[in-house]
Amino acid sequence: MLDATPPPPSKYRPVLSQAQAPLTLQTQVMDEQGEWRTQSLACERPLTIYLNKREILTLMTLGEDPEALVLGYLRNQGWIHALEEVIAIQVDWEVAAAAVVTQPLQVDLDERLSQRTVTTGCGQGTVFGNQMERLQQLQLAPWPLKQSEIYHLLDQLSQRNATYRQAGAVHGCALCQANGEVLAFCEDIGRHNAVDTLAGRLWLDDLPEQDLIFYTTGRLTSEMVIKAAQMQISVLISRSGATQMGLELAQRLGLLMLARAKGKHFLVYSGQERLLLDAKPQRLEVSAKKEHRHD
Repeated sequence: MLDATPPPPSKYRPVLSQAQAPLTLQTQVMDEQGEWRTQSLACERPLTIYLNKREILTLMTLGEDPEALVLGYLRNQGWIHALEEVIAIQVDWEVAAAAVVTQPLQVDLDERLSQRTVTTGCGQGTVFGNQMERLQQLQLAPWPLKQSEIYHLLDQLSQRNATYRQAGAVHGCALCQANGEVLAFCEDIGRHNAVDTLAGRLWLDDLPEQDLIFYTTGRLTSEMVIKAAQMQISVLISRSGATQMGLELAQRLGLLMLARAKGKHFLVYSGQERLLLDAKPQRLEVSAKKEHRHD
């Protein structure tokens, strides 16, 4: 479920629809005993983006916050560079389309559409243009983080994931601060959709963009690292794992990247020098006899 701070009244906002769709539906399933029960299913629906009447692509999404998803997607792809460039985003679920109207773009649509890479993100995320060139221009702040702050943040995040707890089949992503405050949280079918939605919320809700932590329940692939870095985020935490290219990019950009973060356990894949181990959990000593008995 989306969780974000309301924007200040003076902040510029484009004209936005409020087109949130139902997130779950009920179905009948049979369990291993042959008994029938009611089960929630996470919804999945297509959303085709039209930019100034030009069809861009179709995303498969939960539909939790489609306007922010579309805005964040265009931002992370480098199609728009400021919220003020966007005049309107109108989502209509009856035709499964999002119409985006902007000021004259600073990019060549034909060139960007010709440079399309299909990535391995859930639902086949797409990357347009040469994002690696833009990454070379990034300068991310290497601020330190305490182990105790990680544990506090994970505890705060354990109370989220409403759709996942009800129906499963979705990923959750969050923008957080080291003090444990969760600035925005959202869930979607694909983790790349969730991070794009957060990128949109950064602009729409005028959230602080300094010393942010990005959290995801999904894998830290190259696509996820790129999207987080484009939001000037230099700390990434995943409840799942990381890929080889995701790690290479994190190391190249100087990111602090943690994976397998659950409870008191985590693995630091890059940026180890930025983490202060101030709350090491007690190491469990298990005797050989006990290990043999539990085998």
